[in-house]
Amino acid sequence: MSSSAEIVLCEVREDALSVDEVLASVRHPECGGIALFIGVVRDHDHGEQVDALDYSAHPTAADTLRRVCEEVLARHGALRLAAVHRTGHLEIGDTAVVVAVAAPHRGEAFDACRDLIDSLKSTVPIWKHQRFADGSDEWVGLP
Repeated sequence: MSSSAEIVLCEVREDALSVDEVLASVRHPECGGIALFIGVVRDHDHGEQVDALDYSAHPTAADTLRRVCEEVLARHGALRLAAVHRTGHLEIGDTAVVVAVAAPHRGEAFDACRDLIDSLKSTVPIWKHQRFADGSDEWVGLP
């Protein structure tokens, strides 16, 4: 990891997410590769039509997200890293999560970006409450 490696954006927020904000935050003159992952609310899950969903976060979610970002930064040759996850009510097509990694080369950026989103999803205590068209619902990600 370069001495200039930095987590430039790391938040859990209710406001709508901006891909442009996340992308701009990781740009760096030493980085030739930027990998970006955007998670959006889809209209189905488990073969059922999803109407909408809500994300809830544990009070420790932001601190856990920062720790995940630090660990990913330490494991990869990335220089800049950003992760933002939304909470609250989201409709189909809304952006739920954006992560970006800038590194000197594309391979490092891709590897770190995949590690970041996978680690975020498996570690950060954010839960999804899906409501289906048939009136049923489901919580995803509860411990």
